[in-house]
Formats: sequence, C-alpha cells, structure tokens
Amino acid sequence: MQEIFEIKDKDVMGRIGRLKTAHGVIETPTIMPVIRPGTDASRLRAFGVEIIITNAYITYRSPDLREDAIKKGLHHLTNWDRPIMTDSGSYQLYEYRDIEIANSEIVRFQREIGSDIGVPLDIPSAIDITHTRAKMELDTTLNRLREARNLIDDCKDDMILAGTIQGSIYPDLREYAAKEASKIGFDLYPIGGVVPLMERYRYSDLVRVILHSKLNLEPASPIHLFGAGHPMVFALAVALGCDLFDSAAYTLYASGGRYLSPMGTYFIEAMEYLPCSCPVCSRNSVRDLRMDEGLLADHNLYTSFEEIRRIKEAIREKRLWELVQMRVQAHPKLLDGLKEMVSFADFIERFDPISKTSFFYGGPESSRRSEVLRYSNRLDRFELEGNVLITTKKRLDIEYDHLFFLKPPFGPYPEELSETYPVGPSEIPKTPDHEAMVTAAANIRRLIALNPKVRFVIACERDWEEYLRGVIEDGVEVVWIER
Repeated sequence: MQEIFEIKDKDVMGRIGRLKTAHGVIETPTIMPVIRPGTDASRLRAFGVEIIITNAYITYRSPDLREDAIKKGLHHLTNWDRPIMTDSGSYQLYEYRDIEIANSEIVRFQREIGSDIGVPLDIPSAIDITHTRAKMELDTTLNRLREARNLIDDCKDDMILAGTIQGSIYPDLREYAAKEASKIGFDLYPIGGVVPLMERYRYSDLVRVILHSKLNLEPASPIHLFGAGHPMVFALAVALGCDLFDSAAYTLYASGGRYLSPMGTYFIEAMEYLPCSCPVCSRNSVRDLRMDEGLLADHNLYTSFEEIRRIKEAIREKRLWELVQMRVQAHPKLLDGLKEMVSFADFIERFDPISKTSFFYGGPESSRRSEVLRYSNRLDRFELEGNVLITTKKRLDIEYDHLFFLKPPFGPYPEELSETYPVGPSEIPKTPDHEAMVTAAANIRRLIALNPKVRFVIACERDWEEYLRGVIEDGVEVVWIER
C-alpha cells in the first residue's frame, strides 16, 4: 500500500500529521463536518474545514442524488473541491435497521462517485450485547473488510479504504479486530461503535476501546474516531492517538438549543453572556443565537475548530498532557477517562517523546505520566558507591560521596541532573499530593534496592515520615530537618 500519512510532530500519543488524498493533503488532527448528501458545502471553507464527510448510503438510496453523483461526481454534488470521506451506512444499520444494500455494492458505489476515503459496510455492535453476539457481528464485519479490500485492490484507483475496528466494549474483541484488520491492510482505521459510550458519558470504556484497538495497529496508522464531535473530548482522544473526528454535533446540538464549548455544553435559553470570541459570538447577542439555529450551529463549528488548533499548538509545545488535565475537569466522567488512560502508562510511554521543555505537575494522574515512569525505570543507570545523601535541602553537614535531591513525584535525583529534563525544569506544587509522595517514596526504595552495598542517608522534613516507614524499618538512616 502507498504511504499516505506523514507524522510531523507528536506528544503523548497525539500527533500532527499530513494525510494525502486524491483531492489534496489535510493536516491532522482535524474535524470532518457531516454534510447532508447534496448540500452545498463551499461555505465551510471559512471555518478552516479541509475535509468533509457525507453519507454514501443515503446518496445511493435517493434516485436523483444517485444519478447526479454517478454522472457528475461527489465533489460536484457537494460543491466541494477538497477531500471527501463517505460513510457506508453503518450508522443507519445501527439506528434504523433498514440497510438494503450489499457491502460490495456500496464499496463500488463510493469508488464510482469519486470518494477520497471509502468505508465498507461494517456492523456497529451495540454496547450492551453478549460477547458471543459481538463476536459473530465482528466476524461479519471482518469478512466485509476482506471483501472490500479485494475489490479496491482490483480497481487500482486512488480511493483510500478505511478498515473499521468493531467489537463492542470487549477488550479481547477490539484487539482481535485490530489484529485482523492490520493483516488485511488498510490506509486508515476508524474506531466504530463508540457513539453510545459518549452519549452515556462512559469515557472510561471509551478509553479502553481506543487503546485496546491501538494495541494491535501499526503505530503510524491514522485513526478516525467515529462519531466524536464534542470539543470537550477532543484533547483526550488526540492524546490517545486519534487523528480524525466526524462531527454532526455542531448542527444536532444547535437544533436542541445547545451551545458547545471545550468545557461542556450550555443551553442558549439559559445564557446571558457569550463566553466566546468567535465571529458569531463577537457580532451577535445571546438573543440572536436563540432566534437563529444556523448562527448557533456556526458557533459550535467555530469553537470545535478552535479547540483543534489549540490541541495542535499544545502538541507542538509538548503541553498536550496539561491541556488534557484541564479539559477533563469539564465532567467527572471525563476525569474517569483520564484515570483509565494512566492505567495504560507502560504502553503510552513507548510513544511519548523523551525530551520536552519542562514538566508541570497537574494532579494525581501526573504521577503516572511517561516522564515519571521512564525516570523510575532508569534508576538502575546510576553507578553509586560509598555514602549517598538523599535530601530536600542543598546544604547539610553530612558527608557524602553522591548527593541526590528529593522531588515528588520523581523521588531522588542526582545533583548533576538539576538542570536536566524532566527533574530539573519541573513545576511541582509547594505541598505535593499523596500520589506524588507515594511515587517519590517508591523510587527511593527502588534506588536503595538497586544498590545494596551503598550506605544511604535520607535528610528531609517530617512530612515524609509516613512514606518512609518501610526504609526506616529496614535500617536506613533518616535525619529529620526543620523547614
């Protein structure tokens, strides 16, 4: 297969990339606004839109749209000269159970009308079905992916074929789906069947679905998170390695009078002020947005793209983790998602850049950041002998051969690394939280265990007493010092 995705920059598992299509290159992460088939999409350029998504199945079912799309092409039908992705109708299968088209037919149709990214007719398994049923539906999806791959290989054209990863909420099925789809070989991997999880704020399950899918995909493969259109979830999803999002939320939420922001959803009827400086909010009043659903939809789209640009800059500055920590404060269930994410710290660490400008501690989850995990794993690189002093103060009348300073959550670090990332240029609260102290104490114990022939002395404040109880009981000398 051709190489269509180039990674320009990265942070955590997020990346800024360039996706090549027949109608131009798009920069990821980005949003694909959902466009009703036959709608003029040209006005979307003003929002920074580079790619749109429309429904091939609905186009196929409408005789007039179908004829126009075949004769003149999908881009003419939408008045859009940039890339277009088409959905096969899987959502209609899930929502309405009314699919009356073969997988091979909808794949051929997408190619015929000039779609830049086509999708086979997968089965988006519900989140409350049994493992047995989910496996049966997944097997059907995989068979359709194989069929689609063979069809497109025979055509030898430029349509990117997406291989959707399904498997309901079952980690083993998501891993199996990703492994099998990788064997078949696709240019893009959407993660499907997740809209119900987001509708029910089950962000822990969403994180598991994404990461168990990614475990068996090529790390450089572009990932599309189907149905993720709310700006408050973008930062977390990008940090998990998602590159593309399709959004019908900007219009659907507007139709219900809902005003989107990266920190949650407001009801326009209850608002008195517009906390946004987008072109809509700068030029109109709350009353204007209440009276005009189109204006509200435009705001929702502007604020969604603003968040994407903010995420890109965070990646470039290596501040994506800090942005995620701010965004998950929007809802307790999003915070649950971050807590689930750090349980995959060993996997995430493999992709997170080694060098950054500085480390900001933003709460308990920061104790499981890649920088902290990586530092702990490299404590065995220090060659120590004689007396080692571990202290929170710079000057003490204690003889030593090696001086280590003590900083949560990293724990002990040698004086020589005082200006070195991540322990040196790091911003830590004056009063560290419990998790930071626990992690630091664990690294003290690890350093001591790695050097059984070395004499250690720990000089610190009484705040550390409960965390050092184990090493005190093992006979390590501890000197209590005043603040």
